[in-house]
Amino acid sequence: MAVQVGEPFPAFAGPTHEGRTLDLSEFRGQKNLVIFFFPKANTPG
Repeated sequence: MAVQVGEPFPAFAGPTHEGRTLDLSEFRGQKNLVIFFFPKANTPG
């Protein structure tokens, strides 16, 4: 799925490092959102 600059982000929810679920809809209407994914520490990636 490709998202273009300026396009609303798609619905997404996932686990945080704290064990809770983060739903991107919590951020809807705010000015900027940066999402960063990385492989779990000490695993081949």
